[in-house]
Amino acid sequence: MDADDFPTPEESVDTIAPDELRRRIEDGESVTILDARASGDFEEWHIEGEAVEIENVPYFEFLDDVDEDLLETVPAGDPLVVLCAKGGASEYVAGTLAAEGRDVVHLEDGMNGWASIYESVEVEGYDGPGTVLQYQRPSSGCLGYMVYGDDEAAVIDPLQAFTDRYLDDAAELGVELTYAFDTHIHADHVSGVRALDDEGVTGVIPEAAVDRGVTYADQLETAADGDTFAVGDVTIETLYTPGHTTGMTSYLVGESFLATGDGLFVESVARPDLEEGDDGAPDAARQLYETLQERVLELPDDVIVGGGHTSDAAEPAADGSYTAPLGDLREEMDALTYDESAFVETVLEDMPPRPANYEDIIATNLGQRETDEDEAFTLELGPNNCAASQGSMTGD
Repeated sequence: MDADDFPTPEESVDTIAPDELRRRIEDGESVTILDARASGDFEEWHIEGEAVEIENVPYFEFLDDVDEDLLETVPAGDPLVVLCAKGGASEYVAGTLAAEGRDVVHLEDGMNGWASIYESVEVEGYDGPGTVLQYQRPSSGCLGYMVYGDDEAAVIDPLQAFTDRYLDDAAELGVELTYAFDTHIHADHVSGVRALDDEGVTGVIPEAAVDRGVTYADQLETAADGDTFAVGDVTIETLYTPGHTTGMTSYLVGESFLATGDGLFVESVARPDLEEGDDGAPDAARQLYETLQERVLELPDDVIVGGGHTSDAAEPAADGSYTAPLGDLREEMDALTYDESAFVETVLEDMPPRPANYEDIIATNLGQRETDEDEAFTLELGPNNCAASQGSMTGD
């Protein structure tokens, strides 16, 4: 049922902007939500938070007479936030509840609006030349980075849906966006590297990823292990770090910050089954173990690690970024101290469900499948699920 097809609600209700809802949740305010989507959509993906109370009552329950039994399933809020996929159903449900005397608002643009939130924070622990910003997409946990120094900038792991955002941010900072880097062929979001390359930014993909069947490799630059790129006064060095995928590549920024893509997160390590499936996962996990031990953990303890994703199990640093010194991860993440056998067993035993639509997203990022911006946005809705564990590996 499209948003325009819902009856006019009996009473008009106010909206709450996605950014405002995000702020309240981040500030630890009590938030009560009625999610009016179908139960399957709710179970796959919904808003969570330490002080969030959420109930799922599908919108179609409100299309007939609203009786006391139904009202008893609806929690009270101050106000109650009603949401759906795009905003139409939630406006109707909220209006119906308002007519029953409930204090209620509905989320502007629904979960699509929630998925449009894209924030940036400065990584204050970085002490190299220039500045590093971390982009955060709370709906999916996707993280990206902008590095700038002097009059130039680069983005790492950009999202196609936010192509204009990177260009606008660079313009606001008074720098020219010169490079867009991908760490690997992503399985959870549509890469923005090609879209930015079309806008005059030099797109860069890992050389090691080309053999997976990338159709557009000759149109972009490739980054091989040890290659360096100058972004103003900042040097970005390529570090080949396979495991999550065969082409997984990290970027060492100013010798002080490591953008690890989906290799190492602040709460976990990468899952190894998104390229070759279950059959190839053990070999990929062994490759990840070798990468972490012989490449990543050989770096100095004070190098700041920033992954390509975060999960609800992660704790932000004091600056609000999902980053941590490598030495802290070495001490806090037991899996980094295991021998190969124990590491592989740990990585394989608790993997979450694979990201929604991951096969179509991979095909899109390989250039084997065409998709427009609206379909790309829809494909990547939901959690990324790129970590090996469903909980944190760094503590209780």
